Amino acid sequence: MKIPRKYAHLSFAFVMSMLMAFIMSGVLTALLTGLNAAFTYHWMHAFATAWVIAFPAIAVVAPIARKLAALVTEPENS
Repeated sequence: MKIPRKYAHLSFAFVMSMLMAFIMSGVLTALLTGLNAAFTYHWMHAFATAWVIAFPAIAVVAPIARKLAALVTEPENS
């Protein structure tokens, strides 16, 4: 079962925020705490915190970013 097209913006925000929060929280946790026995615990805590912020932020900012990108790029058929 697929999600209706009218929810594409939210599904994009969900997937993008999950991936970005996962990657960035992992990198920053490794830099700040190192790869030690508690790394996974700290990473998952940081990921959960980051995702709560990232999802609504991307849902709001993505349409603005798309419009700005369209302003600085040429259409494909030019």
